Parts: sequence; C-alpha cells; structure tokens
Amino acid sequence: MIPAHLSRRADELRAARTPFVVATVVRAQRPTSVHSGDAALVLGDGTIEGFVGGACAEQSVRLHALRALETGEGVLLRILPGDDDAPAAEGAITVQNPCLSGGSLEIFLEPVLAAPRLVVLGETPIAAAVARLGADLDLEVASGAGAAPAEGDLALVVAAHGRDELPALRHALGAGIPYVGLVASRVRGAAVQAELRAEGVDEERVAALETPAGIDIGARTPEEIALSILARVVAVRRRDAQAVAVRVVAPVEPSAVDPVCGMAVAAAPGTPHVEHEGRTVYFCCDGCRAAFERDPARFVAAH
Repeated sequence: MIPAHLSRRADELRAARTPFVVATVVRAQRPTSVHSGDAALVLGDGTIEGFVGGACAEQSVRLHALRALETGEGVLLRILPGDDDAPAAEGAITVQNPCLSGGSLEIFLEPVLAAPRLVVLGETPIAAAVARLGADLDLEVASGAGAAPAEGDLALVVAAHGRDELPALRHALGAGIPYVGLVASRVRGAAVQAELRAEGVDEERVAALETPAGIDIGARTPEEIALSILARVVAVRRRDAQAVAVRVVAPVEPSAVDPVCGMAVAAAPGTPHVEHEGRTVYFCCDGCRAAFERDPARFVAAH
C-alpha cells in the first residue's frame, strides 16, 4: 500500500494536473533492499520520490516510468541481475541490470495523467447539457464564470448565443486546441468565421472551427445536441490520443547508455552525469561515474 505521505503528494500532483507515475514493488527476490508494497512517484522530469530500489534499479525505474508517461499505458518492469540477454515476457518489460547486487525485482509502473479538459462557454441549456454529460465521459469540465480555454485543453465548446464568443474562439484556435466547436446556425457560424478572418486569424485555423458543432444526428433537444457534440469530442480524443498526451506531459527525456556498464538510463537531470568533451555522459550510479572520471579514454573507446 502506498505510504500516507506519498498518497498526499499524489493528491497534490493530481490537483495541479501534473502527470506522474506510481511505481509499486510487486515482487522482490532476496537479497534486496526493498519489499513488496514499497512505492515511489516518478515525475515527468525524472524526479523520484520514495524508494523502490538502489541506485542501479532506480535508473531502470526512471527510464521506463518516463516511457510509460509517454504512452499513457501501465507496464510491469522486471529487473534481473546480470548482463545476459533478457528473456521475453508478454505484458512485461524485462531488463538485465549489470550493476544489480541483489535479487530480481518486479515493479508495476502506473502512469497517472490529468483527465483531458473540456471548456464549455455559455449559460444556455445546451452549454449546461454539454458540461453535465461531459463529466460522465471522464473529462475534466470547466464551465461557468471564469472558464477560459488554455493550451493543453482537449476541446472548447461555445454555446453562448453570441455573447463574448470571439476572444475565446480566437485564443483556442491560436493555441491549437484539438476540437473547437461553436453552437450556431450555419449562417451565423459563417459570419463568425468571417469576423475571425477579419481579425487576422489565418484560414487554416478558421477552417478548424466546427460550426454548427457536433455530428449531424438530427438533434433537437439540448441533451441530443450535447450528445452530438460530445461524440465529436470523443472521436477527436481517441484519434489524437498521443497528441493530446504530449500536450499535458512534460517532454520525455531521451535514453542514454552508461559507457561503463552498458546499461540504458534516462538522460534526465536526476541521472548521474558528467560533461566530457562538449557532451553530457550519463551513468547508472555514482560508482560508474567515478570509474569513468578515472579513465574516460578507456570507456569512450569501448563505446
């Protein structure tokens, strides 16, 4: 079970819409310094809060946790001592850790991403229906006074009957929000698009505005119209899942190879590293870094 202080920290990260990974030890073979149930949080910059293994195991956790943030999918990480070829295992990633002095570890990496954000503008029955149904689709809904589109949002739906539409639409289109919809007749929608062009919004962005918003299902009631709009939002969400994830997750650090032991590590600030001949060299632990610093030419030649 995740410790209370980490649970509180996870709640803080969720509230701030900060992506992270929960790393939980599900199996630890002796001798090892961790136990089943030990846990840590891995942030998008590679920071690890908690303990799920020593310095060498930590590097594998950091690398594959960052990759899990990128894909948004949980993964079982099996860390085995030695440097032989890792056996394949369906549904798991197996890495051989040449530095690991203890037994093998199995750690489940669960990415926690902020729910995609849907902004609904307007105080109309249609706006209320979109907000209400959107909350049932695992979307974070922002509506009412003070709601405004921001970079990283999934969708903006404007159902305001002409009140304060243009600033929000202009901002959302400029920010590249995947779905921007305006509830309006075709005539008024075309007029709004013309106003956006007149304000200098380029044609490609204007064309990205869907008006009338939603899929044509012959909707009449506010709930039916909301359904047609949210069907479009869901389609965009699933189609552009990776693009949306990239908007809310910090850029994933590339991997690097420790030139001393050959282990793959994350090229992240928390990974031991040195500057050598104009480039950054990363290591699995301070021991490998010290060995490199004693004789860098030897390891540069080997790798």
